Amino acid sequence: MPREDATLVQWFESETAAEAACAALESVGIVAVVSADDCGGMLPCLQELRGVALRAAPEDVARARAILAEQIAAPE
Repeated sequence: MPREDATLVQWFESETAAEAACAALESVGIVAVVSADDCGGMLPCLQELRGVALRAAPEDVARARAILAEQIAAPE
């Protein structure tokens, strides 16, 4: 999936949280990407201010959001 075609699934406060969600989606076959505008990792404090985006293909967004909402509602 080209990054420019990716649609926002959810915003996160840290890259760690976004990467965990990305892994959860990829474990069920949804290709997802994490993007953060934090100067290439040089200023991670910007993640809290600007957020970290989790994106997926437009056709997978509804399913991805449902999976993440389910995980939040029933943590392991």
